[in-house]
Amino acid sequence: MTLPLLTPQDIRSALLLRHEIALLDVRHEAEFATGHPLFAANMAFDRIALEAAIRLPRKNVPIVLYDDGEGLVGAAADQLRALGYSDIATLGGGLQAWRAAGYEIFQDVNSYAKAFGELVEARRHTPSLSADEVAKLIVDKADIAILDVRRFDEYATMNIPGSVSVPGAELVLRASQAAPDPATTIIVNCAGRTRSIIGTQSLINAGLPNKVRALRNGTIGWTLAKHDLEHGANRRGGIGPFDGAAGNARDVAYRAGVRRIGAAELGVLERETQRTLYRFDVRDADEYAAGHLAGFRHYAGGQLVQEIDMAAPVRGARIVLTDDRGIRADMTASWLAQMGWEVYVRDGGYDGALEVGPPLLLPKPDPSHRYRRPYEGTEVAETAMQAYLDWEYGLVEQLRRDGTHGFYVI
Repeated sequence: MTLPLLTPQDIRSALLLRHEIALLDVRHEAEFATGHPLFAANMAFDRIALEAAIRLPRKNVPIVLYDDGEGLVGAAADQLRALGYSDIATLGGGLQAWRAAGYEIFQDVNSYAKAFGELVEARRHTPSLSADEVAKLIVDKADIAILDVRRFDEYATMNIPGSVSVPGAELVLRASQAAPDPATTIIVNCAGRTRSIIGTQSLINAGLPNKVRALRNGTIGWTLAKHDLEHGANRRGGIGPFDGAAGNARDVAYRAGVRRIGAAELGVLERETQRTLYRFDVRDADEYAAGHLAGFRHYAGGQLVQEIDMAAPVRGARIVLTDDRGIRADMTASWLAQMGWEVYVRDGGYDGALEVGPPLLLPKPDPSHRYRRPYEGTEVAETAMQAYLDWEYGLVEQLRRDGTHGFYVI
């Protein structure tokens, strides 16, 4: 069956008007990372059977497929049709047509979340310290607490000496346990830039009384400055929200345009068949496994902000978040709203019947098809690390040229 052809202008219009669209790059991740439109999501043709039902929950969602001349679109469309998807088109001329139209091509993965992080820093002047400045504070035994906002497995692989693992959305919930004295300076780090910027700004937005600074360029910057990393650490930050944290987090979400709903309103959204609805539980995996609301997929809040293109490839969809303590959902929702999503936080819900069981995990792609992030692992060339930072520095200007993002920063 011949697929309808859409032009780059058609797709750009849908993005600008915030119509629902799943713009899917059906190449492998390694090829996708070499270049793609800002809001394209990667769903390799040979992973559609594994991923589509989870990532594309509405069978009549508008889907647009493309490749870069490899001839993969037909096979991808056949698989989607076999799974029951009914509204499938292709970008006429593929990625080359997008280039020829003069539209921006973004490299790497999670590109628009990273671009958003750079925009946040540019707009809010998020304070940071260099690797050398932080290293001196450590040597001087200054009153600091270093909080690593990456996934725990990333932290265990390599970390700044003395740091504690506090994954992104947990920061407002746990920072005061790690630094109970308001005089203690908190330093937030990730592997590169995005998660440390968002984490630092989260604590500032939520009104934490401590001075908060990002470690500029994360473990990449630390490595390039010739400082040693620890390996195999297992320190985790405990729960201990500061006074007023819950109310402050709710206020941040409110200022970002997040709406709170109950079970009745959620039911209305669930019954609307012409809109895509994503439902995410943003707590940690152990909490989710112990008991969660039916229909909610686990996605830790900090990673959800970083990987929103992977979690929710339908741009223009609705998102509902849940969290038994509220703080994590409110802070996560505040960032998603600023990224242009229609996002809700569900009130209550944990006092009734809950499902029990671990999060659903998708099988990892073949290593030969996966893009090797320049900020992961311990054997990355310094030239690749520096090139990655240089790319991130240019993202704000690239967003300006692209013009489709619709981001705002409170």
